[in-house]
Amino acid sequence: MLYFLADFSGHASFLNVFRYITFRTVAAMMTGLLFVFLFGPAIIASLRVRQGKGQPIRTDGPQSHLAKRGTPTMGGLMILSGLVVSTLLWGNLTNPYLWVVLLVTLGFGMIGFYDDYLKVTKQSHKGFSGKVRLLIEALIAGTAAVVMSHLAAPHLATSLAVPFFKDVIINLGWFFAPFAILVIVGAGNAVNLTDGLDGLAIVPVMIAAGSFGVITYLAGNVVFADYLQIHFVSGVGELAVLCAAMIGAGIGFLWFNAPPAAIFMGDTGSLALGGMLGAIAVAAKHEVVLVIIGGLFVIEALSVIIQVISFKTTGRRVFRMAPIHHHFEQLGWTEPQVVIRFWIIAMVLALIGLSTLKLR
Repeated sequence: MLYFLADFSGHASFLNVFRYITFRTVAAMMTGLLFVFLFGPAIIASLRVRQGKGQPIRTDGPQSHLAKRGTPTMGGLMILSGLVVSTLLWGNLTNPYLWVVLLVTLGFGMIGFYDDYLKVTKQSHKGFSGKVRLLIEALIAGTAAVVMSHLAAPHLATSLAVPFFKDVIINLGWFFAPFAILVIVGAGNAVNLTDGLDGLAIVPVMIAAGSFGVITYLAGNVVFADYLQIHFVSGVGELAVLCAAMIGAGIGFLWFNAPPAAIFMGDTGSLALGGMLGAIAVAAKHEVVLVIIGGLFVIEALSVIIQVISFKTTGRRVFRMAPIHHHFEQLGWTEPQVVIRFWIIAMVLALIGLSTLKLR
């Protein structure tokens, strides 16, 4: 919204600063942070009153988690509120990529909200049908994939860029949409599975968002893209503002989610933020890099898949408990040890992912 003030720079030259993505990125981060700090306590108080017993706690999980009973969930509403307000305030609202990714984020957030609502009202771990949920997610992701394929340059529209190789792209043709759906839906649910301990999911999400903020800014700048020999995607640089807004709102949320958490992110936040990362990766043509930068989420999702397949085929469990962060708790790691060590892993993977920008 404030981006349009630059149109009056002829009358006041200082207004030209609103054209710069770098300026608006910093401003979006600060706005998201300030919004959550200001309105977070009221949101938490309202959710605590409305939810009563809060998020149901697994009785078959680590016994230390039983002390968290009564903690409200749906904290993703805080993050999404700060993210949306900040993005609308500082983003270039004529940019189609911004709207596509924002709508994917809100669409996945609505699915997560309904799931959280059912869990809280029924005091059960089961939300609505998993198949129906995945179908709706796929429809949202598929629509976004088709729109983004029309926004991209013809040679990139349905192509997969391979990192470490400057000229290697694979034209997926009609398979691009299913591939993009897999990336977006997979990212959403992988982050959802990671959200199981205080602060565990939000920091890796912010690390990934920061990494993709850098990637989208560089990929959307023809000079930097040419220098780094990555594929230039016109308009995708504006997504750096969205990434920054998410980081600011995420930092604000972490203030309240730090152990002992005053609120849980819930599916409302984890599904939305994961879907956002997946959509950004598709838009920037860095889907493979997302697997590296978001490697922690991949590991968490794989641990669940492996556990389920192993138990159904052999009757044995590979891990003491899945997702894998609970496995380490069962091994004797304290919750802060698991969380901080997983943060370190996320940071290392992000650095490896960012290195693909230059190693070509």
